[in-house]
Amino acid sequence: MPASAEPPPLSATAAAEPYGRVVLQAALWLAFLAPFFYSTYGFANWLASIRNQVGSIVFSWEHLVPFLAWTIVPYWSINLFYALSLLLNDGRQGVNRLAGRYLTAQVVAVSCFILFPLTATFVRPATTGLPGFMFAVLGGFDKPFNQAPSLHIALLVIIWDHWRQRLSGPLLTLWHVWCFLIGASVLTTWQHHFIDIPTGALLGFFALWLFPATGELPLAGFLLTADGKARRLSLYYALGAVLALAGAAIGAFFSALALILLWPALALAIVAFGYAGAGPKVFQKTADGRVSLASRVLLWPYRLGARINVWAWTRKLPPVVAVNDGVFLGRFPDAAEAHGFGTVIDLAAELERPGDAPGRWISFPMLDLLPPPVETLDEAVAVIEPARRQGTVLVCCALGFQRSATVVARWLVASGRSHTPAQARKQLAASGRPVHLQVGADEPA
Repeated sequence: MPASAEPPPLSATAAAEPYGRVVLQAALWLAFLAPFFYSTYGFANWLASIRNQVGSIVFSWEHLVPFLAWTIVPYWSINLFYALSLLLNDGRQGVNRLAGRYLTAQVVAVSCFILFPLTATFVRPATTGLPGFMFAVLGGFDKPFNQAPSLHIALLVIIWDHWRQRLSGPLLTLWHVWCFLIGASVLTTWQHHFIDIPTGALLGFFALWLFPATGELPLAGFLLTADGKARRLSLYYALGAVLALAGAAIGAFFSALALILLWPALALAIVAFGYAGAGPKVFQKTADGRVSLASRVLLWPYRLGARINVWAWTRKLPPVVAVNDGVFLGRFPDAAEAHGFGTVIDLAAELERPGDAPGRWISFPMLDLLPPPVETLDEAVAVIEPARRQGTVLVCCALGFQRSATVVARWLVASGRSHTPAQARKQLAASGRPVHLQVGADEPA
């Protein structure tokens, strides 16, 4: 089962490890991350400075953004929260995961700065007092390069997520407001252009996805699958990612809006890794059907496409059909469709439970179009009978054609309602819904 989408509150696990060990681990990471940041960031700045020409991506409306000298204070404050987030942590694993996020943002951002340098076009007015001092310190190491993706914004996303799960009440509200000021300050200090913000946010959410606060890492133990169909599907998604990336790169010469294609490119690349061998954990779906915030954001373009695909294939079909003794088979439901069932058993790794769906929701994430592992099938089958005794049960996947039909067919045989798989297949076919049963990945055909 996937781990919970959100880590437990700080207070729930604070006693798990001696705090001194947590601080030592954080201090060791800071001793590495600080010089690594200044050396790599400075190197990228130097490379950009010796180029004959460095371009920029600027929208005309950005010249209307006012220069607010005082916002250098929230701009600089991220440095304090950067260190505090490591030091005030749940345990050494939390420190390591957070450091992994920092390092991911740093490496990806600096790589982009080196490959595709951009320059800021604003000329800041002279400032005095505390803001003037802070701008002078900033100018001592930060040149008008290293723009997109904004490392400042990427780190802000990471740090905002870290603390939003540890604060509540008025402190949480204050935290959201302060983070908004930090984010806005990259514009009001004339430090960044607008395009740096969404690209930086995308990088921040990627770091959150790559190093979730708890649970299994999405690419942990990645081994290339030997399944030919899975490899082909992975290749198709990878080609889609490459095409979207090429569209972003080429389209940016004509309009900066083309860079929005970076979003679906990243989403398709993540799905490609899932089919290549990482498995359904790339979707970061929990046992109750929810997904992590990072997964929700990063994979939104893919999930939108999946939703459209569900509509295209099932719009002329009933959303669910009765099978036997209060068990129904159907497509992935919206909240209204789920309302009539006591339990929803969800097999679609790629889709998220509707936020206001009532009743019990049990998820066994499986990749579409691939035979699922037999143990996962057996786990899903095993919960149908107990759930049925408590009320009606909907077994669903995206379309209701393969994964869910396979589980229901196995339940019919296991419960004695069908004597053979062939009889179960005929019973499902008689419901009038297309079914394409899958043999489990570990099960002989």
